[in-house]
Amino acid sequence: MFVARMAALAAVVLGSASIAEAKTLRWSSQGDALTMDPHAQNEGPTGAMNAHVYDPLISRDPSLAKVPALAVSWKPIAVDTWEFKLRPDVKFSDGTPFTAADVVFSYNRALAPTSDFRSYISSIKEVKAVDPLTVHIVTSGPNPILPDYTTSILIMSKAWAEKHNVVKPQSYKDKEETYAVRNAMGTGPYTLKQRDPDVRTVMAKNPTYWGAKEFPGYPDELVYTPIKEPATRVAALISGQVDFVLDAPLQDIARIRQTPGLKTEETAQVRSIFLGLDMGAAELKYSDVKGKNPFADKRVRQAMYQAIDIDAIKAKVMRNFVAPAGLITSPGVHGHTKELDKRLKYDVAAAKKLMADAGYPNGFSVTLDCPNDRYNNDEQICQAVTGMLAQIGIKVDLQARSKTLHFPKLQKKDSSFFLLGWGVPTLDSHYVLTFLYQANDAAKKVGSWNFTGYSNAKMDELADGMLKEVDQAKRDKMIAEAWQLAIADMPYLPLHHQLIVWSMSDKVTIPIFANDSPNFKYSKIK
Repeated sequence: MFVARMAALAAVVLGSASIAEAKTLRWSSQGDALTMDPHAQNEGPTGAMNAHVYDPLISRDPSLAKVPALAVSWKPIAVDTWEFKLRPDVKFSDGTPFTAADVVFSYNRALAPTSDFRSYISSIKEVKAVDPLTVHIVTSGPNPILPDYTTSILIMSKAWAEKHNVVKPQSYKDKEETYAVRNAMGTGPYTLKQRDPDVRTVMAKNPTYWGAKEFPGYPDELVYTPIKEPATRVAALISGQVDFVLDAPLQDIARIRQTPGLKTEETAQVRSIFLGLDMGAAELKYSDVKGKNPFADKRVRQAMYQAIDIDAIKAKVMRNFVAPAGLITSPGVHGHTKELDKRLKYDVAAAKKLMADAGYPNGFSVTLDCPNDRYNNDEQICQAVTGMLAQIGIKVDLQARSKTLHFPKLQKKDSSFFLLGWGVPTLDSHYVLTFLYQANDAAKKVGSWNFTGYSNAKMDELADGMLKEVDQAKRDKMIAEAWQLAIADMPYLPLHHQLIVWSMSDKVTIPIFANDSPNFKYSKIK
C-alpha cells in the first residue's frame, strides 16, 4: 500500500513538473480568424492562424524569402510545368503519411467554386502525382511566379477530409457550417486542441512535426483570446494576462514602450488601405441618387479622392504609423515605384468644382461599409473620411461592423462604398491586379475581390499577360502599364500603407513579419 501511494505521489509530482515546464504563449488581437477551413477565406489573420496547423509546399521566413516546407525543391521542367519534390517521412498529426495524393487533393479543393483561393492558382490546368513524393503542376502556358502563389495554398489530408465530409471548402459568405470550420488536422507545428470562435483557441505542439529539429524551442502551447476593445487589450498585456498583442492601439504604443517588462517590434507592412466604389452599377444600392450612378463619373471619384486630407489622417488617426499612398500596393511589392505611388493633391476647392461639373453641386448621400476589428484604427479612418467628404456635400452614412459581417457583405456584392485593406503574399503586383482590378469572372477565376464593377479589357489583357511572361523586362513593362491604367481609371481611392507594431512581454522573442502574420514556430518564451 505504502509503495503504491508513493508511486501515485511521484506520478503527481512528475505531472506537475511537466506542466510547470510546459511553455504557454498567450496572445491576442482585435479580431479572430474567420474559419479554420484553409481554403474558405483569403483573409490575413485567418491564413496566419491556419498556417500553424497546416503547411504549404513553400513557406516564407521572417524576411519573407521563400523556403522549403512540404516541398524540398521546385523547378520548371517544361514551358507549362513545375516539378515539386516533396519532403519524405512527413506525417499528419493523426499519424497518417503525407504523400503527393494529398497535394493533388488540396489543390483541386482550392480550385473549387467555394474556395476563396481560386484566383491564386487560376492558371493551373492539372496537378499530377508522378510518384508518392513528386508532383507536377501544369499551367495554361508559362507561369514564372507560380512558386510565389503556392506559399498560400495549405495542404490537407485527403483521407481526413473525406472522412469528415469536407472535400469541398466551406461557403463562408453563405455562413455554411462544416467540420473543417472548427476542426483542423495538418502537418504543421501545432495541433488544434480547442476552437471556440471569438472566444478562445488553443493549439498544442505537434509531436510528429517534421520541423521539430529545425525549430526546437518554440512554445508548447498557444492560447489565443480575441479582445475587441483596444483599452482592454492593452490592459491585458500590461497586467500579464497575455504575452503578445498583435495590434495594440497606436495611441498606446508609447505607453507600452515605457512599461517595464514590455517591448515592441515594428516594421512597414506589406498592406495598403483604400476605399472601393461601386462604379459599375446602373444605380447605387445605398444612395439617394436614383436612375444613375454618381460613382460612374470619374470626376466624382476624383473629387472624393482630393477631399481626403491624408496627412490629417496620418497624424491624428494613425499617430504617424502609416505612409500616405497613391497606389494600392506597398513598397516591397514587385512593380511598386515611388513615382507611381504619388498622391493627388488634397484640394477641397478643386473637389467642389469637380462635383459641380459632374452635376452634383449639392452632393448626395451614400452608405460607407467599414470593418471595426480588422485593420489598425479602421473605424476611426472611416469616421475621418466621413467628415472630410461632408466638405464637398457627400453625406456619408457610416456602417461599421465586425469583419465577420463586413467581408461576407462585400462578397455578396452588397455594398456601394467600402473600406478594404490588401496584403500581397506573393510580393508581386499581379496578385493585386488579378484580385482587385480584373473584371470579375468566375469561369476564369479572376477578379474575385473586385466589388467595384470596374472592367477594362486592356487591364484584363495586361494581367493575363504578366502571369505568363517570362521575359522580366517585358513583364515589368506590363506591370507599369497596368498600374498607370489603374491610377487613371480610379476605381479605388488609395489611403495609406500600414506600419505595424507588435507588442509583447520581454520574455517573448519573435521576429516581426512584414505580412503581419506571426509565425510562432519562430518564437521563444522564457
